[in-house]
Amino acid sequence: MTITVRFAPSPTGQIHIGNTRTALFNWLFALQNNGRFILRFDDTDRERSKTEYADQIETDLAWLGVSPHFVCRQSDRFALYEQAVEKLKAAGVLYPCYDTAEELERRRKIRLTRRLPPVYGREALKLTEEERNALEAEGRKPHWRFLLPNFDTDPFSPQRTEVHWDDIVRGPQTVDLASMSDPVLVREDGSFLYTLPSVVDDIDLGITHVIRGDDHVTNTGAQIALFRALGAVPPEFGHHNLLTTVSGEGLSKRTGALSVRSLREDGIEPMAVASLAVLIGTSASVEACRTMNELAARFDPSTSSKSSAKFDPAELLVLSRAIVQAKSFDEVSAQLKELGIDGPKAEAFWNAVRGNIERLTDTAVWWTVVEQGPVEVELSDDDRAFVKAAADLLPPEPWDHGTWKAWTGAVKTASGRKGRELFHPLRQALTGRDSGPELAELLPLIGREGAVNRLTRA
Repeated sequence: MTITVRFAPSPTGQIHIGNTRTALFNWLFALQNNGRFILRFDDTDRERSKTEYADQIETDLAWLGVSPHFVCRQSDRFALYEQAVEKLKAAGVLYPCYDTAEELERRRKIRLTRRLPPVYGREALKLTEEERNALEAEGRKPHWRFLLPNFDTDPFSPQRTEVHWDDIVRGPQTVDLASMSDPVLVREDGSFLYTLPSVVDDIDLGITHVIRGDDHVTNTGAQIALFRALGAVPPEFGHHNLLTTVSGEGLSKRTGALSVRSLREDGIEPMAVASLAVLIGTSASVEACRTMNELAARFDPSTSSKSSAKFDPAELLVLSRAIVQAKSFDEVSAQLKELGIDGPKAEAFWNAVRGNIERLTDTAVWWTVVEQGPVEVELSDDDRAFVKAAADLLPPEPWDHGTWKAWTGAVKTASGRKGRELFHPLRQALTGRDSGPELAELLPLIGREGAVNRLTRA
């Protein structure tokens, strides 16, 4: 049996870091087991689902390093759902209901006052054919509920019916079907709610493991019952803890909070996103993994906490910086070229500046400093006279990393300056910055002509 998992986003907005956690849990599980990863778009909501969102999700996953083995859309699979509906109707476990929202709310309140569970009382099962016809004559259209197998012979006398599974993440789990209402599978307009298409697709696509957020734990019991009603063996389930913002708010595709697209556009490294999305909220230490295989080696879904985890973008920047600064020139040369950083100086430039950048895009700023010099220099009159005099002491080329030490030694002897009084004006005149990469590495890249021009015009 080939391990097969799925990531099933609704293309109704941009995926955020919380969605990414689910996608990566599934992707890493597939990697560990030499399995298959299916991307399934749950786009039965025709009004809110957009092609551009689906395209964006594929782009975001590819950027993270997730490559689905198969992609499908629920909007192409309605015939399968209709077949399942007919099968459930024929088995007598899908029944029509005509209750309005107001009627359901009134009954719920009555049950609460009687200290009864606020579940649906299956009143629709008591309707005669004549009563159903009368309701439809009034213009009512039925929604369809799945009759949970939580009774012996009388559906109006539900009894404790436990569904058990060994959760990949949370360990042994139990749900009592008697504590639940019969779930609605088909709306009045004939459209399908999440549960039916999801189960039908999992059966048809051969999904062996369903790994998702722990907000789905309770309805897993009903879904297992639906798998069995359709004659299928349920897959194994895993429910990981959810991520929230630092303030504890839930993440939303509609608001774009911490969307993968925004993180990518902000220059964050994809493996920083993946590392934090997977390791946060687990017992593992949160460290930057350089590759997906390295992250897969550290991934253990069973170490996830039972409580939600707060996602701090500041931690993301720390991981991203660590990954960027550890990269070799060969790893970044193509991206540097896209930023206009190319030629014989490119590799030496990268080695000089990488310890001082947070994002790869920061290199463009330092390339401008090296190639063009500072736009503005803040120096006192004394410091301006000092750097102009220092220009006369620049040694002839060729230059290397030792040139800076030799030159500043000569300047120190001639001027009597030392420490910050010596080095700060020279750095300002050469780069326009108070801090940055080692000037021993930058000076040979600037070159003698460039250095003379900067020092004399400061």
